[in-house]
This record gives sequence, C-alpha cells and structure tokens, in this order.
Amino acid sequence: MSKIIATAAIRGAHKYVREAEEKLKEAIAQKGENCKVEYPNTAYYLPIILAFFGLKVQYLKDLWDPLDRAKKLLPPLPSESVWLPYLGPTLDAGIATLVAEEIIESLKYLIGPNPVSGIWLGFADDSILREQGIKLVDGRMPGFAACVGACPTNEEAVKLIRELQEKKILVFIASNTNGKSIAEQLDEEGIQLGWDTYIVPFGKDTSASIYALNFAARSAMTFGGLQPGNLQQAREILLYNKKRVNAFVLALGTVDDEKYATAAGAINFGFPVIADTDIPQILPTGVCTYEHVVSKIPLSDIVAKGIEVRGLKIKVEKLPIPVSYGPAFEGERVRKEHIGVEFGGKYSKAYEYLKMRDMDEVQDGKIEVIGPEIDEIADAGVLPFGIFVEVAGRKMQKEFESILERRFHTFLSEALGVMHIGQRDLMWVRISKDTRKAGFKFKHLGVILHAKLLSEFPAIIDKVQVTLYTKQEDVDKMMPEAQAAYKERDERIGGMKDEDIDIFYSCALCQSYAPDHLCIITPERLGLCGAYSWLDGKAAYEINPAGANQPVAKGETINSKTGEWKGVNELIAAKSHGKLEHFSAYSMIESPMTSCGCFECIVGVVPEANGVMVVQRGYGGMTPAGMTFSTLAGTVGGGLQTPGFIGVGRMYLTSKKFISADGGFLRIVWMPKELKEALAERFKKRAEELGASDFLEKIADETTATTPEELLAFLQKVNHPALTMPSML
Repeated sequence: MSKIIATAAIRGAHKYVREAEEKLKEAIAQKGENCKVEYPNTAYYLPIILAFFGLKVQYLKDLWDPLDRAKKLLPPLPSESVWLPYLGPTLDAGIATLVAEEIIESLKYLIGPNPVSGIWLGFADDSILREQGIKLVDGRMPGFAACVGACPTNEEAVKLIRELQEKKILVFIASNTNGKSIAEQLDEEGIQLGWDTYIVPFGKDTSASIYALNFAARSAMTFGGLQPGNLQQAREILLYNKKRVNAFVLALGTVDDEKYATAAGAINFGFPVIADTDIPQILPTGVCTYEHVVSKIPLSDIVAKGIEVRGLKIKVEKLPIPVSYGPAFEGERVRKEHIGVEFGGKYSKAYEYLKMRDMDEVQDGKIEVIGPEIDEIADAGVLPFGIFVEVAGRKMQKEFESILERRFHTFLSEALGVMHIGQRDLMWVRISKDTRKAGFKFKHLGVILHAKLLSEFPAIIDKVQVTLYTKQEDVDKMMPEAQAAYKERDERIGGMKDEDIDIFYSCALCQSYAPDHLCIITPERLGLCGAYSWLDGKAAYEINPAGANQPVAKGETINSKTGEWKGVNELIAAKSHGKLEHFSAYSMIESPMTSCGCFECIVGVVPEANGVMVVQRGYGGMTPAGMTFSTLAGTVGGGLQTPGFIGVGRMYLTSKKFISADGGFLRIVWMPKELKEALAERFKKRAEELGASDFLEKIADETTATTPEELLAFLQKVNHPALTMPSML
C-alpha cells in the first residue's frame, strides 16, 4: 500500500469532514436545526448515509449522527507520509469522505451555491435512476465512467468522451484540474451534455463526485432490493456494486488530497481508479476485481485500460459511415440552426416500412437511393422521404416485421448528428450540418439498417435490401401499401388473447440488477418497462434461444380470474431463487407480479376511493397516497411482491386484462394530467368499449386533487363508477 496514497487520502478525508462540520453549523445558524434537508425527488433520503448507516436523514439536526460516525472512521492525521501494508485505514478514510461529501452537497440545496446551474445538473433523482436502469440491465450501457478533472486540451477531451460514447459507457463528470473541468471543455466545443447523450456533468467541485456514488448505492437498493440498516447490509450494498455495477474512475490531471480521498471512497464500491498522471499505484487485487489504482496511462489508452481493469466485455461495432456511431448519440438533438437536411414530421411526407420477402426476391447489401442525394439538396432543405427495407430469412416470420421495423429508430438515431423521432408514417428525421459536411449521405442510412439488422437478428435474417425514395411521386406511390401493412399488424396483435395461446414469455433482462425479479409477458400484458411485448419475447427467443426471453408453458390453470397457472408458478419459484411461490397476472391485491424498478408507471390502491391511482416515472408531484413516485418506487421495486401496488408499462393500462380480477380499467380514479393527455385517445377508446364514453373526464389529476379528501370529493361530484363497485380490499 503506497504511503503517499494513504497519507493524501487521510489528509483529504480530514479536510472534508471539517468542511462538512463547518457547513452544517452554517446551515443551522441560517435555517435552524429543524429545517428539512433533502435531495429532490428521491425516496432514499441522503443515499450514502442511508446505505452505510441505515440513517434516514430528514432534518439538519439529523446530520450530527452521521458526521460523528464519519469522525470515528477517520484514521489519525499523519504528520508525514506513512507506509501502511493494507488498505483498511485508507478505505475507512474513503467512507468518511463520502459521508462528508454527501453532507456538503446536500446542504448546497439549502444554503447554496445551487448545485443546478448552467451545465451542472446536481443530484440525479430517482426517476432518472430508473429511466437509466433499463439501459444498464439490457446491455445498452455496459457501465459508467466517472471522469474527474480535465484533459490538457479541448481536442483531447472531445476525443476521450467520444471514445466512451462509442463504447456505450455512461459518463459522469465532477471536479476540475486547475479550475477547469472536462465538462467545460466539452461545452466550449459545442458537445451536447446531459442524460440523453450519456454525458452527465454533476458539478465542478470534487465533492460533486458523490452524485455518481449515491447513484450506485441507490442502484443496489432499487434494483437489487437490498435494504440498508446495519454493517452487514452496507457490505452487501458495496458487494452488489462490485459485482453488478460496472464502473471505474478516470482521474485526469493533477490528483490532490481531496481526489485521493474521494478515490478511496470509490474503491470501497469496487470501482478502480485509472490516472493519466504519475501517481502511486495499488496493483494487488482485493477490494476491486483487479487492480485498485493504475497510473501514468496515456489519454489515448486510458479508456481501454479502464475497461480492462474493471473487467468489462464490450462489443464495439464499426460501421462504414463517416461519423461516430453508438447508443450515446441516440439522445442528441439537431437544433433548427444546425439542420443540414430534414424530412417527415410536419414538414413533408415520410415513412419507414419493412417487408418480408422470399429469399430469391432480396439482393443482400443492395442499397439504392431513388431521387436526389443529400449533396444535391440545398442546405437545411426539406424533402419527402421513404425508407423501404426488404428482408429475407429461412426463420423469418411475417409477425416479426413490426418488431424489426420498430428498431429503425434506435439504429438510425445512434449515428452522430442524425435525429430520428417517431415511427411508421409519423417519423421525423434531421441530419446535422456537421454530419453532412463529414460526408454522410442518404445511402448511409441504408448502410446502417443493413448492418444492424443482420448483426442484431442473425438467427432470423439472412438478407437485407434497402431502397430510399427522395422524390414526391415515389413516396406517394408507396405510402398506401405501407399504411395498409401498419393497419394489418395492429389488428393482428390487437386481436391476440391470453386464453388463445399456451405459451407466454419470460424476461430476465432485469435480473442483472434485480436478481429475484422476473417479468412474465403475455399477449395482453407487456413487460413493465413498456419496451417488450409478447411478440418481442417470441422474436427474441427465435433470435437467441439461450437469451433472457424464454417460452413459458402455462400448464394447468389454477385460477382463470386472477391469472394463475401451474407452469408459470413453477418458473417463478425457480427464477426467484425460492423467494416467491406464485403470482397473479390479473390482480394487484392477491400475489401481484414483482417489479424490478424499470417500470413506466406505478399503480396503487387508494382505499378511500375504492379505486387505483396511476403515476408515471418522471412525475415529481404529490399523489393522493401521500407519497411521490420516488417514495412509492422504493416500496414496489427490487423484486418485491407488494399487494396493493404494481409496476406496469403504460400501454397495459388499456388492456382488457388490466387488474381485471380487481375490477379493471374503471377502477382508475387518479393520474397526472400529463399522462392523461398522452393516453387520451387510447383511454377514450377503451372507455367506449365499456359503455363509459365520458370516463376520462371522471379521472382526477393533480389540478383537482392531491389528497384522499379532495379526491373523494371530486369523484362524488362526477359520479365516478369506482364508488359503486364492490370493495377492492
């Protein structure tokens, strides 16, 4: 163990604990000890303190206890460099540092400076955690890199971050080097920052690194279902991160005492540190999977070294296109002033359409642009567009057409400077000026679709041919055929019933983060993340028979009303490692299905109203249950079976099987206005099927009720049907 690292980390820890005490005294002097202290929109109080000590900090006076515990963890302050043969004291100093940083950063929300300012995002709330969770569990993001400091030049900063993006790695940014942060370098070069682009700047102070680590701690509590409380449970949270949260730290530039101390905290999580400067190394393995600190790595090699030391396995696909490609670019937006060319949306007719053909009808690799190419269009021009993809394969089935076509959005959006929104004949695409200048052509859209369809679906697709239409008459000619196909597909999946089939599909994607959870997907109940339908499960199994989606034989029906089958129960018992014995597909009261934490919505019983409320991820307001989405999610996720609460995909709300054993669709009494508006057409259609055409107007929202009393008064005023239905409980 390096004496320099130990001494510097211990010095840094003492500094942070002193600063935390000073800030706490200042906050109490300004606000009083009974003032609430909290991060926005989280059910995990101050997550690091909760994870390590099980303490639920709510008021300023509650911070004295964790601060005292941090002091007790501090090794003696060395008067000179000391050599330690083991990591223990340094790791303790790291824990003390993280607790102090949590106190310091949380107090900024009370006494300033505001952590959310300019490019800085501050705390990532629970809705963001859950939104990113599905990307972590399905492999779109293999892990995250915490970048601390800055690069020597802006050019090197951009190159480093682009490499991380291309490798699908989420980037967390904090701290600075000589007053400069890599986030500021990126911003100066016009690089889009934010969750959508996988580049998340938390704050310029080194203490802002705590936001990356409390994100990791909440991952264990949210997706792993781990409950904080004592030393053993804290150890389990740290081990969960070592085994399942694939993170590493890139220390860029000068490493001072504060950075050494924070790095010691990260090592407790099993997150190794890779530095570009010549700092002492800790090469023996132990707390981390491999080395703990590796230094003097050139910036050109530092990402690869981080991946190696953390033990990540990353598949990087290089496409023959003139711009970078990867999931990190999917969320980039092409602003109006940056448009090189656009089509679709409200500006022109456009569609995308995939069709199954016989093997001899498709010429693999043929990509044809019929009409003007991008270099023949005026800058910022608008034109009609048609994307027609023909596929053939010995195992290809017609019902897979819509599944493959739906992936066009992801495939095309992952090209740098290509913004794709919507689908079918409602798609909208913009290509940026910079991407156009780089030599990107319309044909490259075809190159992407050809390569990705073959690589992502090798078991069912053998040939892909792409035709791109850019003339109005050609687009008009093909549009009716595409629209007829869309209608036929909707009718086919819309007519499928659970009773008509003997096979459901499981989805174990989230078990990488929630080991005891398993989704059972039926024709009338999609996965709770909203991303996987029964047809998706079927296609995924055809593509990869050993993958996360497996066929489940229903077997003997135990209870047709609640939706319970012997075969499903047997699988649930096995895959939950014996934690669960059975579940009901159609009831939220009697043994409901578990949730991992990636759900789009939470449905909860409101006893006073004899109905249920629905709240979507991202809604930060109060609900009639007296809890926010984040608080509710803390009790529903992690593979727990919680009668009275379920996580669901939003499209399930209008399914005929939606809590059908408990009264169904007409039980909905409250939901946020934004969700009501988003689902208005589907809700009206379902209500009309039930003979309640005015039902949508009878559902309360936050503008009419946020307490049980207000809700009940509203429901009585509008004569909501739930009030006269049999009791739910």
